[in-house]
Amino acid sequence: MEDQTLKFQLFGIWFDGTICLMVLLTCLIVFGLVFFFSRNLKLKPSGKQNALEWVIDFSRGIASDNLPSKEVDNFHLLGFTFLVFIFVANMLGLVTKIVFGPNNYTVWKSPTADPLVTMTLAFTVILLTIFFSVKKFGVKGYFVNSYLKPVGFLLPVNILEEFTNILTLGLRLYGNIFAGEVLLGLIAQLAVHNAATFIVAIPLEMVWQAFSMFIGSIQAYVFVTLTMVYMGHKIEVSE
Repeated sequence: MEDQTLKFQLFGIWFDGTICLMVLLTCLIVFGLVFFFSRNLKLKPSGKQNALEWVIDFSRGIASDNLPSKEVDNFHLLGFTFLVFIFVANMLGLVTKIVFGPNNYTVWKSPTADPLVTMTLAFTVILLTIFFSVKKFGVKGYFVNSYLKPVGFLLPVNILEEFTNILTLGLRLYGNIFAGEVLLGLIAQLAVHNAATFIVAIPLEMVWQAFSMFIGSIQAYVFVTLTMVYMGHKIEVSE
């Protein structure tokens, strides 16, 4: 039977309880990690502080490659936030998947294995690019810079690009993480058949899990890179 997620209703609206719980858990883990690694900061960093600063510098490098130098300070922490959140979200379901009950209710999975989560993240990115562009250029300047340059007849193409950016940003992340979880689940099912399949499945599961974690890391990097690219397009004056 196909896995089902926990559902609950609030004010007449149905919510996916599994995804809500996993998103909340992701936020708590990210907060806990940053809080732990930023405790007792020193001028001469070492250990956990070095690790945190490396991630921040890595995020800053992504921003520096795709944004004007004067804008890097304004957006590198946004990139850091997306990077850490998506990385943790990707890893949760790739480490293990927990199912219980007679109806196979899934209670543990990657939030980013759900298209609503990844599309919401992508939509948030596009809204942020629009917000910061309007803040910098004004409504008229934003419209001209985003849709009428380099030439006005590209207006329909530029408008369509806004929607394709949301789709590609969200579905790329979803597809990779969902596929990784599905294959891990299939290998795990293979392990419970008999001793022979168990012996084959265990190393296969470990190899695919390592590969999936690598892909999850790459997808977090790609998402942040594209976020900075889209932001750069909106806050730079098009020629």
